[in-house]
Amino acid sequence: MNKIAQNLSVPEAEPATGHQSDVKRQTVLVLQGGGALGAYQAGVYQALVEGGIEPDWVIGTSIGAINAALIAGNQPGDRLPRLQEFWDGVGRSSPFDEFFRMMVPSNIFANMGTVMRGIPGFFEPNPSAMFGVNREVGVENASYYTTDPLKRTLNNLVDFDYLNGRHTRLTVGAVNVNTSELKYFDTREMILSAAHIMASGALPPAFPAVCIDGEPYWDGGIYSNTPIEVVLDARPRRDALIFAVNMWQPRATEPKSIWQVMGRQKDLQYASRGRSHVARQEQLHRLRHVVREMGKLVPEELREDPMFKELASYGCPSVMHLVRLLSPRLDGEDHTKDIDFTRSGIRTRWQAGYEHGQRVLTDKPWECGVDMLQGIVIHESQE
Repeated sequence: MNKIAQNLSVPEAEPATGHQSDVKRQTVLVLQGGGALGAYQAGVYQALVEGGIEPDWVIGTSIGAINAALIAGNQPGDRLPRLQEFWDGVGRSSPFDEFFRMMVPSNIFANMGTVMRGIPGFFEPNPSAMFGVNREVGVENASYYTTDPLKRTLNNLVDFDYLNGRHTRLTVGAVNVNTSELKYFDTREMILSAAHIMASGALPPAFPAVCIDGEPYWDGGIYSNTPIEVVLDARPRRDALIFAVNMWQPRATEPKSIWQVMGRQKDLQYASRGRSHVARQEQLHRLRHVVREMGKLVPEELREDPMFKELASYGCPSVMHLVRLLSPRLDGEDHTKDIDFTRSGIRTRWQAGYEHGQRVLTDKPWECGVDMLQGIVIHESQE
């Protein structure tokens, strides 16, 4: 067996109750939203697969939800081909795109084609938008584009029977338009369809809301574009190796023009407070470990007391290694980078993700000693 695969099957530590657990460490893949930037995630996944790693649980938002569905919704041998088929299908290629790329250090002209015509197999101009922005057409039509092509694509590329067979857990996030509550659709709790995936990627006003059980939903990235909290808050808590694949830059030099400000604003919006979320979780998990260690000091004769059992239940021995991969900045990219569906742009980002994933697997930062009170171990990995 591949050494890396062996490392992913370490039995979980003894739980706070004192009973030995036979639950093994889970591998989790968390995919951020980011439009065309999602090709980087596909490259990372390719590297993981070639390194002997298949996720037990895939969590995604927006384009991350689409990639996640293509992974969890196919048998292992079909996952990479389906990802490649999707990204080949949405890639735009024309002599004009490459001409403008050579003439101007920006993809703005090539990306204008996406704005005007949409992306085959993904989205296309919405006829309802021609009536004007004030025309009341209903929440499922109030958008500049329609995502009907995406529904057909998902139904062609995702085996929903296999997905709902719970071979690999899938969770996708969307926000309720009426209540502003974030909702996670999870195959452990419900049957998922193309509508749930589309709801997670329904970014307004470009894309229309998707109604599920009578409630309209928009892109989960509006509320939380980095759905890492799902696995960190999961019950029961388990040891985990988590690969979080992020495309938006949390750090940068200060912008000096309006054009640069537009790009930086989008980075800040969709980086989505990932660091602060994890910092809070680090504190919580450390406290759980403290509770567990303190419980060991209680005399044996008092451990059957109901109050002790309740308090001890807050303790936890689980250790989560969080490997955060951050997509690099590419030459010439600007605030339109998330609609850069040119074939060269997709190819470059896919390759960047693949090479980055290979380096992470070579380094294996999760193979390290861990303090007894440390519940979350963060490994930053940047290009």
